[in-house]
Amino acid sequence: MRDASVVAGPLHVRGRGLPDGEPVEWWIADGILRAERVSGARTVFGADGAAGWVIPGLVDAHCHVGLGPHGAVELAEAIAQAETDRDAGALLLRDCGSPLDTRSLDAHHDLPQIIRAGRHLARPKRYLPNYAIELEDEWQLPGVVAEQARRGDGWVKLVGDWIDRSVGDLAPLWSDGVLAAAVDAAHAEGARVTAHVFGEDALPGLIASGIDCIEHGTGLTEDTVAMMVEYGTALVPTLINIENFPGFAAAATRFPVYAAHMRDLHARFRQRIGAAHDAGIPIYAGSDAGGSIPHGLIAREVEALKGIGMTPTDAVGAACWDARTWLGRPALADGAPADLLCFADDPRSGPGVLSRPDRVILRGRVY
Repeated sequence: MRDASVVAGPLHVRGRGLPDGEPVEWWIADGILRAERVSGARTVFGADGAAGWVIPGLVDAHCHVGLGPHGAVELAEAIAQAETDRDAGALLLRDCGSPLDTRSLDAHHDLPQIIRAGRHLARPKRYLPNYAIELEDEWQLPGVVAEQARRGDGWVKLVGDWIDRSVGDLAPLWSDGVLAAAVDAAHAEGARVTAHVFGEDALPGLIASGIDCIEHGTGLTEDTVAMMVEYGTALVPTLINIENFPGFAAAATRFPVYAAHMRDLHARFRQRIGAAHDAGIPIYAGSDAGGSIPHGLIAREVEALKGIGMTPTDAVGAACWDARTWLGRPALADGAPADLLCFADDPRSGPGVLSRPDRVILRGRVY
């Protein structure tokens, strides 16, 4: 854990920015970025000129603060999770479902900003135990979606598919009519909707409902890629989690059809996610931290995005300036919150650099 080494401004940084690589120079006062010189500012990066790099704080667009392998964790552990993300440079977290109410963390100015999606929404015994609100009647979904939209920060998270024990394989949880009504209910509350989807069968109904984002997307086909393009649906593939599919298959000894399906999804995921990228679907970086995946791994996800065809600049952008625009949060601009990272070496060069910022500046404080 980093301690705040500078707790008060004014501060000054300079280097090169991304995506264009041009020189940038910022002053920081009262936790806010300033384009104009601030008197008495202390230079905390770039004292010898514009060598090095200055970029917005990273975004983990799919993580779970407050979630552990068996459900909710204690608040102290949730704080530690957020600190780990901060120290790895992730200063904005899109929390895609947590059974723990983490809204009290907003008062911790040393922690990343969290955009919450409330609780996962699922059917009984159709998701991991202790994670989701489980609805006995699927037509409860629109009302519960509206409730979660009011409790969250502009997002709602559905479980789109999971293993159905009656068929022994992945299957959709919701009928098309219910999905359309649920997405309409969220949009009426000013919220967007995303869904966990591993397989193929749930995707058409989810996309046609007007859902805003798909998580994972390992079951994408040529037809559903075309649908996502038509509907403007975004994708957060969580590639480092998909690497775990062979382990999920090995553990599913009671469900051989599901196990074979998961192995097939794993064998084809790079080609399928690559096809989504080639089609122009907006793709953002999310680590799926929480549950069984450690926090602080967003740089590994950025590296994995290069493997599906993204350039190094676009892969960093998917976890930085592009992701911030998608989530409606500012990058580096005059008057924006002073949430930025400084690197002696080019952060596009790999996770060994991107995961170890030389300066983490959050709300104008250096960590």
